[in-house]
Amino acid sequence: MKRIGFLLVLATLALTACGSPQQTTLAPDGKPLPKVYRIGAGDVAEIQFRMLDSVNSLRGASGAAPLKLDAILNAAAATHSRDMSIQNRPWHFGSDGSSPIDRVRRVGYTGQLKGENISETYETELETLAAWMEEPNTRNVILDNSATDMGFSYFQESNGKIWWTLVTGRQASGALQLAAN
Repeated sequence: MKRIGFLLVLATLALTACGSPQQTTLAPDGKPLPKVYRIGAGDVAEIQFRMLDSVNSLRGASGAAPLKLDAILNAAAATHSRDMSIQNRPWHFGSDGSSPIDRVRRVGYTGQLKGENISETYETELETLAAWMEEPNTRNVILDNSATDMGFSYFQESNGKIWWTLVTGRQASGALQLAAN
């Protein structure tokens, strides 16, 4: 009896191994459709520092000085990410007409705004960074040698869509100085 039981278990395992392989669904461009990247409530700091490390690696390779993560710019980025979700469009102006300069001023950043990158996607932060590096305008924000600070945040909708915002600035000594790129 034990031998028959063992053979039945063995046969069951063999049959499950013969099942059809997982099929990847392809988009019209032939690339695999993205899988939903779920971000946990406790993942914010890990994601921000992973992005900072990645940005600084790219900057180092291009000869630019590293950025430091700035909590005030993180707040500006988080506010804009949520606002883009509410508006359901990725653009640099807030629902109240605010510009990136207005947003960094509102949160109390005392430096000069250097640039802002935004994205609406289901991709990870590193896939988003790679996409930004492919475009000259967004790459220039990341590699701008005059930037000293970075803010980075996101808002994820319940359907998995993520709104990413990266803000760079340059600390100024003394009075508030803001300029548009």
